[in-house]
Amino acid sequence: MKAPLSPERFESQAAEALNDTQLQDALQKATGLFAEKRGAAVDACEEWDSLREHARLIKEHTLLHLDEYLENFAAQAEASGVQVHWARDGEEACRVIEDIARNANATRLVKSKSMTTEEIHLNKALQVAEIDPVETDLGEWIIQLAGETPSHIIAPAIHKSKEQIADLFVEKLAIEPTTEVEELAATARKSLRRHFAEADLGVSGVNFAVAETGSILILENEGNARMTTTLPKIHIALMGVEKVIPRFADLAVFLRLLPRSGTGQKITTYQSILTGNPRPSDEEGPNQIHVVILDNGRTGMLAKAVTRQALNCIRCGACLNVCPVYQQVGGHAYGSVYPGPIGAVITPQLTGIEKTSRLPFASSLCGACRDACPVGIDIPELLLHLRAEIISRQSRLSARIAFRMWAWAMVKPWRYSLSTNLARAFPFLLPVGRWKVNRSFPGLAPNSFRKWWKDSS
Repeated sequence: MKAPLSPERFESQAAEALNDTQLQDALQKATGLFAEKRGAAVDACEEWDSLREHARLIKEHTLLHLDEYLENFAAQAEASGVQVHWARDGEEACRVIEDIARNANATRLVKSKSMTTEEIHLNKALQVAEIDPVETDLGEWIIQLAGETPSHIIAPAIHKSKEQIADLFVEKLAIEPTTEVEELAATARKSLRRHFAEADLGVSGVNFAVAETGSILILENEGNARMTTTLPKIHIALMGVEKVIPRFADLAVFLRLLPRSGTGQKITTYQSILTGNPRPSDEEGPNQIHVVILDNGRTGMLAKAVTRQALNCIRCGACLNVCPVYQQVGGHAYGSVYPGPIGAVITPQLTGIEKTSRLPFASSLCGACRDACPVGIDIPELLLHLRAEIISRQSRLSARIAFRMWAWAMVKPWRYSLSTNLARAFPFLLPVGRWKVNRSFPGLAPNSFRKWWKDSS
């Protein structure tokens, strides 16, 4: 039986991914296409740099006054008939959602795409409570059928080929074998529409929450989020505390950044702005709307400016598509809900460094993620900060011994000569064992430069 994914097993999971030729092919095609489309969309936006700076300033201002804007959002939402709930952690958020479902005698539930629900393992909690959750985003539904987790923030099934998906549909849905995209899409549409029609409750994420009006914005391309939030009689929206922005007008900035960075579009196909319960005259919409505001470690990131900037993230996934590490190993190697560069800095802060200490080192520090980020998060700076924190918690005895040996060798020429001669004679004594696991260590020259110079003169 395959071991469950875990951040602690990053090295072995990455090694496995590097040997998966199908995964390598899928990653190269998908990330390359995303990066190409993003580049074209950004180049077509003359105000890109000024929009990035504007968005960064909005987020930084909001985070410095987060308590105020969250209270304003909650007050405005409640005034329009929305029921607002506060959750300190994932367990409490799951319990709130379970209670809402039980009070409504709901047993059938549809979900639109939400990384936050993945973060708190909502599906597992609902299944334990005998409530059947069905993912309705096509990518999320595919990996739910496969019993897997998302491997990308925007494209959850990026790691799967068309043939693998076809085989999965044959196994799980008992259809005739086919690799025709139209037939596979029609199968998914037919199955999911039945779930929409029968659902008692819908759960969504939140892209942005507006403090000024109590509104929430949900962006999508498939229409499943709109059906999730309008067909069931109860709608629950789960949002992290960092999703709030001050003014309705601020949406104009983020609506130009997120689609371009995420999918290379000028704008997504659907933008649903929900403000309060539907009016009696409305022909569609739920009878109840609940918003669950989740902390789950986020407020702990506010104390320092270097860690606070991670909360600027708008979950576009652009940093994954340009990251040379992610491009090679994919999302599952990280063993966490949030993969790639942003996952390497968010996951340790949300879940603790103890079990995620390998993730901040899963980077070449090339800076491509910083350049791609639409809100200017300095991810390399964050990675270095977390690395320093991890090292400070570990024993320094071996490092002290190594540096003392190096200092001893460098003080006198004869000591240096002795050390290099020993290294040539006994290369296995060099303290580079871990470094050589995934790298080729160059062999030492047979003679020193001094000897070569003397012999050549």
